[in-house]
Amino acid sequence: MADDTVDKHVKANVELPLDREEYTLRKRLPRRLPKRKNDVYVTRKTDFKAQLARCQKLLDSGYNEIYVHALGAAINRGLNMALQLKERGLGTIDLAVHTSSVELVDDLEPTDDQHDQKTQTRMNSAIHIKVYRPELPVSVGTEGN
Repeated sequence: MADDTVDKHVKANVELPLDREEYTLRKRLPRRLPKRKNDVYVTRKTDFKAQLARCQKLLDSGYNEIYVHALGAAINRGLNMALQLKERGLGTIDLAVHTSSVELVDDLEPTDDQHDQKTQTRMNSAIHIKVYRPELPVSVGTEGN
């Protein structure tokens, strides 16, 4: 039965999962876009209220647009932040949302001297939200009335 599993992976040209006792997984930081003052990178570890306050401060200090970036599990937080900024703007804020996939690299470090260090790549979802003040204010409430 184990031979069938190996055969399936060989036929599909996929490596077998590595043994956790043989390797330690180290996730590298994702490649970032150029950091501008109006770029905000949302993670699951950063304080949500502090980042929301930072975004609001940027908008209040004269920036007409800010960019909220989130990756993987932090996408919900990024969306939530952009929607809260839009709600606080009372019709003066609009959003432009773009999604993408980002290639991430992981290092597999051997726990002993018998194995070589390896790397693996994987894809992860990303979102980039432009929070901006349009030329004409966005209508709040029902449209077309």
